[in-house]
Amino acid sequence: MEDTNAATLKPGRLLQQFPSHVDSTDISLTARTLCEILTRSSPTAIETALSSTGISPSTDLVCEVLKYCYHYPSSAVKFFRWAGQQETKHSTPAWNLMVDLLGKNQLFDPMWDAVRSMKQEGVLSITTFVSIFGSYCNVGRFEEAVMSFNVMDRYGIEKDVIAVNSLLSAICNEDNQTAKAVEFFEQVKAKIPVDGDTFAILLEGWEKEGNVAEATRTFGEMVISVGWSPQNMSAYDTFLNTLVSGSQVDEAIKFLQLMKKNNCFPGLRFFSTALVILIKQNNPRNAMALWDTMVGNGLVPNLTMYNTMIGLLCDNDDLDNAIRLLDQMPFNGVFADSLTYNMIFKCLIKSKKVREVSNFFREMIKNEWHPTHSNCAMAISMLFQGYDPEAAIEIWNYATENNITPLDASANALLLGLCNLGRFSDLRRYGDEVLDRRLSIYESTMEDLKKTSYKEGRAARDKFESLSRRWKAR
Repeated sequence: MEDTNAATLKPGRLLQQFPSHVDSTDISLTARTLCEILTRSSPTAIETALSSTGISPSTDLVCEVLKYCYHYPSSAVKFFRWAGQQETKHSTPAWNLMVDLLGKNQLFDPMWDAVRSMKQEGVLSITTFVSIFGSYCNVGRFEEAVMSFNVMDRYGIEKDVIAVNSLLSAICNEDNQTAKAVEFFEQVKAKIPVDGDTFAILLEGWEKEGNVAEATRTFGEMVISVGWSPQNMSAYDTFLNTLVSGSQVDEAIKFLQLMKKNNCFPGLRFFSTALVILIKQNNPRNAMALWDTMVGNGLVPNLTMYNTMIGLLCDNDDLDNAIRLLDQMPFNGVFADSLTYNMIFKCLIKSKKVREVSNFFREMIKNEWHPTHSNCAMAISMLFQGYDPEAAIEIWNYATENNITPLDASANALLLGLCNLGRFSDLRRYGDEVLDRRLSIYESTMEDLKKTSYKEGRAARDKFESLSRRWKAR
């Protein structure tokens, strides 16, 4: 191999993929010493400096040094040549690292020199060509990547399905290049038998690009070419996710039924992923349709999935379905937690369901789940507005007895609610309780209490003034 200098790379890409010895804490002291020489010595002095260390480079040491020399290809070549003079023969991993290092630096002529040397040494393998495919595709040189595949047999490496899949994966790994992968696939599929992994790679490419039409076409060809098999479940999941992401949930459900007929129904992993997609789309209707398909086919959601679904329904004020799922949970051996109850409780409060709020609150505490402090405050305020002060006071008493802190917002909601209903004796009594507990009565609350009590006459005003004096002296 000839000496070479680093080529122009995609900005930051090499640095991110391949850390130098400076960035690593795992590098051995001996490898760090050699890397320091490679990065600090002048090109003409490197081999002399290496020899002066007295280090005898083992196979493992050569590989370790090369892994941290991707930024310094010229120095790496000198080190590789020097190490080869100390050993009888370089190992296959060392040769593959050298090929990869040169390729990732876009030094393709020296890379092929190394490949020819490997052929002479009898250490070439499919791994070498996988690296070559990736190096060309990384810089958008897809034609050269395909040409590399075409010449594999000249180097004694079989052009089999593993090689096909490796090149397809390298192409699809680049953004918006799945069409190029399909071009290559069309060229080789009649010559080399493909497998489920081949289609899985293409489907992942279409999923990344969000191309529902091409994903559907590829999936259809997959079924014709390799048939149905549970071993291809990852490919099926990918295709279904593409449909869901593309808002084609009805189509996804049709394919789900087809898959079930062919004993290839996906598991919870797909449904969990699909629900996340639909939540990001804020699409409760399709999420509910997918959920019913999942449960109807005997899959049991876990607590996280239940909470995710109930949260989406509550965010869209679909209380009927949210409560339906809550009621279904015990039948599936899943038990609601604090999050489950509080999401539904909050939705009931926001919807001003007065009777339902008080009933649901009692169900919560019966099952030993506390409402959050914010839900307590909102519920107290809403219940007073809905003319159910006893339920509001019940929640206040529960919050204080169970120390659901902070209590300040609930306390202010209680005092405002009592005042607005003209219950000034209770206002004075609960006001003292609030101050005894060293809770904060907001200035805005005191202003509202003052306005209302002054309108109600002397008795109300006197009770407010008594509370006000104590509030000011706190």
